[in-house]
Amino acid sequence: MSRALFLLPAWSTFGRQSLMAEVAKAFGRADRVADRAVGGEAQLRRHFSTLPAHWAPAALTRQADAGDAAGAAWLRADPAHVRPDINGARLLGLGERLSLSQDDVDSLLPALKPVFGDSGFALDAPVPTRWYLRLPREAKLPAFSAPDEALGEDLFEHQPEGPEGRRWRALLNEVQIVLHNHPWNARRAERGLVPINALWVWGGGVLPDAVSSAVSSAASDDDLVRALATVAGVAATRLPSAFEIGADAALYDLRRTRDLAALQRDWLMPALRALSDGTLTTLDIDAADGMRLRLARGQRWRFWRGAWVPPQPPSEQGA
Repeated sequence: MSRALFLLPAWSTFGRQSLMAEVAKAFGRADRVADRAVGGEAQLRRHFSTLPAHWAPAALTRQADAGDAAGAAWLRADPAHVRPDINGARLLGLGERLSLSQDDVDSLLPALKPVFGDSGFALDAPVPTRWYLRLPREAKLPAFSAPDEALGEDLFEHQPEGPEGRRWRALLNEVQIVLHNHPWNARRAERGLVPINALWVWGGGVLPDAVSSAVSSAASDDDLVRALATVAGVAATRLPSAFEIGADAALYDLRRTRDLAALQRDWLMPALRALSDGTLTTLDIDAADGMRLRLARGQRWRFWRGAWVPPQPPSEQGA
């Protein structure tokens, strides 16, 4: 027997998609855990603890990728595609979404290194989809938006602010000019690929002294989740196509799911069947909007409880 934890996106992500009657009934009979802080970072902090308690995604993924994150501050500087529009520009893709290869790294990195080197920062790319800036440990950094917060949005709303922010805006503008003029992007266009015309800087900080977790395995397509697990000494894998019983206290990161029907078919219904036959002892649901449920086999006798109704999207509340 084992326990499972599903990380889900905010329920509003699913819009008007409907829950199956069996799933709504099971959720209605579940134990409700008090709502907690919202957002993806808050979700991960509930299940991975860092010491000290600062949040440094770049240092964590760097440690998992290269093992050399200690002793410096780090920023992710991921290759990105930005598209101008009538109101400004929008971030439309970065990292794994851009079909990056080592050829991209070998062609673009030499042109970009001097831009950052003049400021005392070292740029490298141990993985084609994840590029890094190494900074002095004491470097002061403005707040940068995580990619999930900025994807598809107007970049003006995600500019770093303050005196340090102005410095970084100038630096990243210079990067965009270099990339815009680089002949490699014409080669990418010939292969039907979008240009790499920006770097998205985010996740700054130093490597925590320790990372711990109550989960024993983590399955995710998010490199940060896998990095947290790796640094914590927890087994880390890619997300399978459907639910399968794993180690006790297994975490499954489903936050990128947008199709509620597929989520129910491939994950929730198989997990409910495993609860019914006793293969699974508990199933924890943790959504990015703070909604948390705990399901267990004995709850099937709670006949008096009605079906669970997902929170309404903000635009529909009070309608």
